[in-house]
Amino acid sequence: MDTAALYRAVWRWHFYAGLIILPVLVWMAATGALYLYKPEIERAVYGPWTERQYTGDPIPLGEMAESVGLQAKGRVTRIARPADDTASWQMTVERADGERRTVFVDPALGLVMGNIPEGGVMKTVKELHSLIITGPVGNALVEIVAGWTILLCLTGFYLWWPRAGQKALALRGKPTGRLFWRDFHASTGAIAGAVILFLAVTGMPWSGFWGKQLQGAVSATGMGRPAAPGPAPWEHRDHHASAELPWSMQATPAPHGHGEGHIGPDQIAAIAAAHRIGPGWTMVMPSAPGAPWLVTDASPRTADTRVLYVDAASGKVLQDASWANFGGGAKAIEWGIAVHQGEQYGEPNRLVMLAGCIAILLLAASAPILWWKRRFAAPPPARDPARTRGVAAIMLALGALFPLTGATMLAALSGEWLWNKRRKRSHFAT
Repeated sequence: MDTAALYRAVWRWHFYAGLIILPVLVWMAATGALYLYKPEIERAVYGPWTERQYTGDPIPLGEMAESVGLQAKGRVTRIARPADDTASWQMTVERADGERRTVFVDPALGLVMGNIPEGGVMKTVKELHSLIITGPVGNALVEIVAGWTILLCLTGFYLWWPRAGQKALALRGKPTGRLFWRDFHASTGAIAGAVILFLAVTGMPWSGFWGKQLQGAVSATGMGRPAAPGPAPWEHRDHHASAELPWSMQATPAPHGHGEGHIGPDQIAAIAAAHRIGPGWTMVMPSAPGAPWLVTDASPRTADTRVLYVDAASGKVLQDASWANFGGGAKAIEWGIAVHQGEQYGEPNRLVMLAGCIAILLLAASAPILWWKRRFAAPPPARDPARTRGVAAIMLALGALFPLTGATMLAALSGEWLWNKRRKRSHFAT
């Protein structure tokens, strides 16, 4: 077996994968690291608005929602009660022109302490991370980058794997030499590669194309989420409400109620308490006639997941879904998302994900230095065409799992083929 030819073929794929995705990968690592510290950043930005100013029990929810609506000049559509009694509550207010604002409320008086565009600065960070802020093209780009990152990790592991007499981790030479940077790049990737690979794989469910296909499959087969009794038409779904749901339930129709009613937020809170959903919940008001109330447990741990749908006319619980109702597939996806966001296992989880983001930045910084040390030359092609074709076939098989990434792989191979063909013609012409 010509191992040198195989090594070169894998090296070229690793090199071009990094070249293609490096800027976007750096962007995602930086914004992802910021989003891990959402609570701390919000406290730093919004200061005293995030804490209660007055002690005492909360006033009735109906009274609070009415007061907040008058103060914020709109209609309350969502109430988030934190588990921490010292923290302010957050409500979403929709104004007559359709604008949505996030309002910080002291529940003891129903006093609005401040309001910001819906979601505030961290919603912007999240949209920057997913590039959804740029529209479908940007979101597709994130999916492509995630797929290439998986390829980058797998080829990187192969290139790093210690051969006879080599150390697994080393840092040889001086910073002025190429050997130092090659060891730095390889050792960093070896240490953090599994975390980076995990981030890429678990980020895929959010993607615009592949993620929707996966979500649709989970929803259509019923293999992972609780079935909704009496589904409402799709146009009755509140997309702002679906954002509060676990990922695997966001594509499923909501249970359908029996018309408009006079059940208010106080009754809904009492029903939630009777179903053992304590402080730390989010309540979403009905968005249309026949739509139900929605209450979700805001706990970051997947095992504490609760989703409660309540009929707006009768107060009947239409659906009470807990973690036990999810199948193995949905549980795996939800668990991956929670770990990806650094929430599942507390601070150690967050630090490991942060380390993955920092490692991406270090790898991205060392890669151009390595390229510069090679005088911006690409890795030489393998002399064995069979090895080149074999590695390409493996890469395309991986690309078939993630179609948008696979399409860019085909484009890259086509571009290289055309370039080589043109170069050969130029050689023969001279």
